[in-house]
Amino acid sequence: MQKAIFLDRDGVLLNEAGHYYIYKTDDIRINNGVVDALKRFTDMGFLLIIITNQGGIAKQIYTKEHVEKIHSELKKQFEIEGIDIKEFYYCPHHSDIEKCLCRKPEPLLIEKALARFNIDPDKSYMIGDNERDIEAGKQVGLSGIKIKPNQNLLDILSQISY
Repeated sequence: MQKAIFLDRDGVLLNEAGHYYIYKTDDIRINNGVVDALKRFTDMGFLLIIITNQGGIAKQIYTKEHVEKIHSELKKQFEIEGIDIKEFYYCPHHSDIEKCLCRKPEPLLIEKALARFNIDPDKSYMIGDNERDIEAGKQVGLSGIKIKPNQNLLDILSQISY
């Protein structure tokens, strides 16, 4: 079985200062330490998987195409740095509008990745800037690491066991 680090997107990978919703490629600002931390995680043998709530779709603020364009651009930028994001999973729903099983803190998207990539949850982590991120991971046996929004990911390297 493989091990993985699951990461929330906005506030963890992307700087969300001044943006509640990030859906334009011009708004992509990768947080300090992200590139170096992701390289280190990869060197430790972890797969990298993004799990993100994108409720702005349900609120009709932006579309799935906007989200997929952001993910495509991020994948390209990370590939230039030698970083392979295995997959981006996102929930397009919002709890104010509809109930679903994929919006964190529900673990469905993480469960899909665990099955698809044969991941051992006991050796894997969920990194997020919100309690719902950590809760989603805990429900399937991941170790959770909660950071402050836009915190440098290098600050938490010592919490990752490999």
